Amino acid sequence: MNETGTGGGQVRLETLMNDSHEELTHSGVNGERMARRLYELSKIGLTEDGGSNRISFTKEEKEAKNLAKLWMEEAGLTVKEDGAGNVIGRLEGASSKAVVMSGSHLDSVPNGGHFDGPLGVLAAIEVAQAWKDTDFVPEKSYEVVVFTDEEGARFNSGLTGSRAITGTLDPDEKRTLTDADGKLFEDVMQENGLSLSSIKEAARDFTDVDAFVEVHIEQGKKLEKEDLPVGVVQGIAGPSWLDVTFTGAAGHAGNTPMDDRTDALVAAGIFIAEIEKLPSRFSPSAVATVGKVNVKPNGVNVIAGEVQMTVDVRDIHEDTRNSLQEAIFAKACEIAEERNIEVTTKEIMSAPPVKVTEEMQQKAAAAVQKAVDREPYFLPSGAGHDAMIMGKKTSIAMLFTRSRDGISHNPAEWSSLNDCVHTVHALKHLLEDLCAT
Repeated sequence: MNETGTGGGQVRLETLMNDSHEELTHSGVNGERMARRLYELSKIGLTEDGGSNRISFTKEEKEAKNLAKLWMEEAGLTVKEDGAGNVIGRLEGASSKAVVMSGSHLDSVPNGGHFDGPLGVLAAIEVAQAWKDTDFVPEKSYEVVVFTDEEGARFNSGLTGSRAITGTLDPDEKRTLTDADGKLFEDVMQENGLSLSSIKEAARDFTDVDAFVEVHIEQGKKLEKEDLPVGVVQGIAGPSWLDVTFTGAAGHAGNTPMDDRTDALVAAGIFIAEIEKLPSRFSPSAVATVGKVNVKPNGVNVIAGEVQMTVDVRDIHEDTRNSLQEAIFAKACEIAEERNIEVTTKEIMSAPPVKVTEEMQQKAAAAVQKAVDREPYFLPSGAGHDAMIMGKKTSIAMLFTRSRDGISHNPAEWSSLNDCVHTVHALKHLLEDLCAT
């Protein structure tokens, strides 16, 4: 096999297996099978840098889905694909008509990693395979789902599959989207045997769905710092995007005295530095980030006359997130007044946080404790996931797997096989609890 190195590229089978403890292969869960499947997926859309390039609605994403279909069938699941391209594998329960679901996605960002998404899909399939290998049939039915277009890298509008299945997708919003080549979303759908009409038809009735559970890599360092393989997610932060624009007066960098300037960039710099201090005043899980700044006229020898920026504010608690947002707006106005310049502020996007109920957190915590024999660790999710959308229709839980150095959306993304298998055992315990009548 042509395999590349540890975590900085294609998932190396040998490296995964060297990190494997055989005692974790039990109760039908097989570490070597997980390693081989991670390896096989990593070959699809492999970049020159050793990353993953499985953009949504491409042949690479389709190839990955087809491989997942094969593994679902091997695990005894009946497989179908809905009108949004979501792949769903179903195991009929022994007695109850209720359903418990688990899964994630297989699309990636450009030159991304090999664990973000695939781990959640493979973990959900591995539980089904473990049940088949041990002749276990849950009381409730079990569905594994591979959501389409979670990352949204192609059209800058993600979570398409989960929005479609929950009936919360707006086809008119998608109709206007184009990719980097100028292709319309609707035309790309048709190339994939889908349509805006079929996406609407993907909406399912959730009256029989009792819960959805998603496994995902943490994409942070909390579990690594705690030396834990798996953690329990408390909630998924809701992002709020704020537009802040400082307006001063452009001028010549050489001829304008320092005491006679209304420099918008200086005000913006002070503002950005102050933002860093604000989140901890409101919530331990709150964050605020300025990641995009536009400076005008943006000349080497010109004092900035205008600076426009976007502030990304997140928290798992909506009230503290909103309070933080108000504090950010107030700080912008305060700095503008001190600097004798103008400022405008407005919210341009807001999505509510999704809390995991205390009951679901405790069920997940009990499952983690069984799997790793350690005190469960609770942490927030700062990133959005399909579980966030599914939470609008049913109870959700999430399990995070430790990420090395917190790296994600990068070829160096890596989680050890032991941590992955520990997480599968935790997922299996949780699903068996949720699937019991």
